[in-house]
Amino acid sequence: MQTKRPLIAWLLFQLLVVIFCSCASSQLNEFVGTDPDISRHGRTIVNPSGELELISSASFVEFQFEGELCKISLRNIAQKGEYNYVSVEIDDEYQGRLRVSGDKSRLFTIKPLKESALHTLRIYKATEAHTGVVAFGGVQALDIEPVAAVERTKIEFIGNSITCGMGNDSGEIPCGRNKWYDQHNAYWSYASIAARALNADFMLSSVSGAGIYRNWNSDGPTVPRQYESAYLHIDSTLKWDFSNWIPDVVVIALGTNDLSDGDGEMPRLPFDSTAFINEYVGFVGTIHSHYPDSRLVLLSSPMHTGAKSDLLLSCLESVKKLSELQHPALKQISVFRFESVTATGCSGHPDISEHKLMAEQLIPFMKGIVADF
Repeated sequence: MQTKRPLIAWLLFQLLVVIFCSCASSQLNEFVGTDPDISRHGRTIVNPSGELELISSASFVEFQFEGELCKISLRNIAQKGEYNYVSVEIDDEYQGRLRVSGDKSRLFTIKPLKESALHTLRIYKATEAHTGVVAFGGVQALDIEPVAAVERTKIEFIGNSITCGMGNDSGEIPCGRNKWYDQHNAYWSYASIAARALNADFMLSSVSGAGIYRNWNSDGPTVPRQYESAYLHIDSTLKWDFSNWIPDVVVIALGTNDLSDGDGEMPRLPFDSTAFINEYVGFVGTIHSHYPDSRLVLLSSPMHTGAKSDLLLSCLESVKKLSELQHPALKQISVFRFESVTATGCSGHPDISEHKLMAEQLIPFMKGIVADF
């Protein structure tokens, strides 16, 4: 009988562990994705299932939670076989990406690295609108609280694959492996980096491969044709509600694809500066119609050098002049010229270190713009 006592004691201990863990797990409360304590940023909508859809690059949710962990519910909404990524930031520190695949909701456990009564969690969509949607269903936690509301300057960045953060993060999956978007990380886009440095609220409205009057290897659909869609997609019938979030500053970073030499396969005419300028001026008018009090900043491309860089800058100066003439109520437009950056990321795109260099160039200029708000 004495030999059985240690075994019985061990079994009782294991039973107590199971009961304790069960009780600890049951303490987690469920909060839906539309809970008022969870704030959302970027292009997001609530779908008929009550999920919060993260649509645009770097769109994100943020909240604070109590305890040693929380569990977030994410679902991939994309074409069959496609998936998305989210980037995780805990207590203002980047923690990496999570792959969201399949068409069923999945719980991801988030564990902070530091001890604290409250932890701030931000979940960013790392991929872009054209790869599908990440649906945020909610969170399981002891309790959640809102991130303290602070008045911030609002900045919208309109751009192409560079603004999306395409090809910038090959730390996990080397360039050329798997899907074309496996190295996407919009968290480390120059736009996201600059916005965080400026302590600004921000939205990225960017589409890979797209331009003002033509795309990288096609005539369209260009950014102006997709911009007013909630999903940044020409086939979407749902229009974006521009009254939801009104930026103080709109930054446009387009022209790289218009001036590119294409893919070498599709027939491509020489760059048409008149078509570029006219389409750009029309797009400025569209933005002004939605945001009559917003300031505009036009960015050159760090991907072009020499004659192409000079040509793009000349076109942007013409866009500025003509737009201000056509729209007298338009706030003064600013033009910023990037110094060229040698891109070493995937498929000729900047990597994270080069996005940081771009942000370092842009931040001092944007500080002068943001100071007016």
